[in-house]
Amino acid sequence: MNRKRIVIICPGRGSYTRETQGYLNEYKEPHIDKINYMDKQRLKAGLTSLTDLDTKIFKSNIHMKGENASTLIYASSLIDYHSIDQSKYKIVGIIGNSMGWYSTLAFSQSLDYQSSYALIDTMGSMMKDNIIGGQIIYSITDDNWKINNDLKEKCQNEINKVGAQISIYLGGYLVIGAEQTVLNKLLKILPKNGKYPFQLPFHAAFHTSLLESISQKAKSAFSSDIFFKPKIPIIDGRGHIWSPWSTNEIDLYNYTLGHQVYKPFNFTKSLTVAMKELSPDNIVLLGPGNTLGGVIGQIICQIKWKNILSKDDFVKRQKENPFLISMGIPNQREIISQCYENPIISS
Repeated sequence: MNRKRIVIICPGRGSYTRETQGYLNEYKEPHIDKINYMDKQRLKAGLTSLTDLDTKIFKSNIHMKGENASTLIYASSLIDYHSIDQSKYKIVGIIGNSMGWYSTLAFSQSLDYQSSYALIDTMGSMMKDNIIGGQIIYSITDDNWKINNDLKEKCQNEINKVGAQISIYLGGYLVIGAEQTVLNKLLKILPKNGKYPFQLPFHAAFHTSLLESISQKAKSAFSSDIFFKPKIPIIDGRGHIWSPWSTNEIDLYNYTLGHQVYKPFNFTKSLTVAMKELSPDNIVLLGPGNTLGGVIGQIICQIKWKNILSKDDFVKRQKENPFLISMGIPNQREIISQCYENPIISS
């Protein structure tokens, strides 16, 4: 049987929410050894286990803090990744949004299991005592996902004027990073567009020059010898493909703990390259949740993939025969999940 070609998308910070609470405990059982390992590491460090965090009443000042959110999201994505029925689906590429890049490294086996957890835990905890700057998100589309170029230009001008930086290009959204005093100005002067501009809680100024010191700390904490060539092609936040054959491990280390930390992350370009170069039959968004679902739909519309030109087109296609399979949506998860009597086939 020919397996369908799929590209995996790993979500980033903000995907574990009040609505996704309990996700880990609901789906962890077949992968309990992996979750137990992370729980033990956290308990050794004097932290609440992920299993217990997932059962507690959701509180943003607990569950959304970096030292908890990063590993909760990674653990949720991990159980989803290993639930994919690889007898029916062939993974041809993996990408991730922002923090999801670390999950991408883990699932492509660019990092071993212990190093993956250590990196994600360390990077998520690096600013637990002093968050550097912050981020706001701003929508530049209309209700049918068409980009408003005049609004985009005006937004860019205001960003330049106050000295902020676009940190993530996210479909029809711009994520903007800066010191809090600068963000306070932007929150007042950017044109109101629905609920936007909106400040992302407990987010530092990721992917901006403000985080160069974090890059230096990360490089002092990890050596390049923990990095390996990926077993599956991965695409970074510049749209660069790291292949199993040509990847230089030191370059991957320098990008991950250098450029990726303090330069803009272009998720739009990453997904565009994945779709055009790898030509998947489906895109699979790992959980928790489905916060990237709309963003992915916007990018699909922007590149006019399979004649999908608008939100209406995308929603209609998703109802009839979903191109995007979101594992955070139960009935879509059923499409791609394996029966655990069957062994996982290497992709």
